[in-house]
Amino acid sequence: MIRRTIGPKLASLAGQFPVVVVTGPRQSGKTTLAKMTFPRYSYVSLETIDNREFAARDPRGFLSEHKHRVIIDEAQRAPDLLSYIQSAVDEDAAHGRYILTGSQQFNLLSKVSQSLAGRAAYLKLLPFSLAELGRRRPEDPSRYAAESPKKRPPRDVPLDELLFTGLYPRIHDQHLQAADFLEAYITAYLERDVRDVLRMGDQLTFQRFVQLCAGRSGQVLNLSGLASDCGITHPTARQWLSVLESSSVVHLLQPYHRNFSKRVVKSPKLYFVDTGLMCHLLKLRRARELAGHPLYGSIFETFIASEVLKAFLHRGERPPLYYWRDRSCEVDLLIDSGAHLTAIEIKSAKTISADAFKSLDYFAGLKGSTPDRVLFYGGSRPAARENTRVRCWWQAS
Repeated sequence: MIRRTIGPKLASLAGQFPVVVVTGPRQSGKTTLAKMTFPRYSYVSLETIDNREFAARDPRGFLSEHKHRVIIDEAQRAPDLLSYIQSAVDEDAAHGRYILTGSQQFNLLSKVSQSLAGRAAYLKLLPFSLAELGRRRPEDPSRYAAESPKKRPPRDVPLDELLFTGLYPRIHDQHLQAADFLEAYITAYLERDVRDVLRMGDQLTFQRFVQLCAGRSGQVLNLSGLASDCGITHPTARQWLSVLESSSVVHLLQPYHRNFSKRVVKSPKLYFVDTGLMCHLLKLRRARELAGHPLYGSIFETFIASEVLKAFLHRGERPPLYYWRDRSCEVDLLIDSGAHLTAIEIKSAKTISADAFKSLDYFAGLKGSTPDRVLFYGGSRPAARENTRVRCWWQAS
């Protein structure tokens, strides 16, 4: 069983709050994490029809059977139960009473914020990071610009195989074929979640929408163009995208809030959380098909962006991540830690050219911008060049 980086943070929060809520995409390992962290807790899943009906029909009776130290899985399936949990923790606010998990962040968190404000702590769990998969200590994202500790690259999983397979835990824990798992994932989980939230009947159009989103991962979001290409209205596209985001299938990276130029782009960038799912939606069926693929750079950028996102979330921290773009250049990622700014460029090439530093040079030359500079690339040798820390792809995690 692979231990998750976020485990100690989850245990710590349970020692401070009566309720801890763990969200994240389906099959990211939330249930396994909760059971590993709290082996003596009782467990109940609201995916089971009997449990769900009991919780909905008689919430007080349900909670009387699960008074203390219980993991309630897929808690968004009985949203009214949260109001009764509020009453229970108001009467007895013992720390760590309830661990709630949910894979529809919008449904769960909106209800939690109403019912359990001030009583609950929140964490988000994404699929494995590369560090977790390799069972090694993760990188501190605040130190990307510092010299990296000497670590060997992962031997068992070549880069293209990793991009193609993705990092959903069951693929690696149970040695499943990525294509089989991901096809079932889309059918059994993603489309079902959308039906639950939107009560939507047109599955084919939605599937095309998700495929179009996969083709735009790593790009600035043009919602009007996305809606037009899919043949749906702008409000429908916005609603569908919000479901993908709340289900942690995609992540919207916001533009940097400081105006170094009046020409800055103000739309978010769209990223898939997992490159395996992205590749499957792009109809790639073998890892070797990645070589020479026109979207290879976008897939690699998506992978690095996802690893940086996990580096913060799996430490229990809100990711201070942005991007910056004007009419002249784009910086792929910015980490704004308050004390300093780190500008990150992402290049899929296995060799480093002089052009790789152009965007970092431009951004560093803007008035008021004094960032640390980091370049992630597809090669295997870390280096320091032109005031920039050059990191290999596996050093993002």
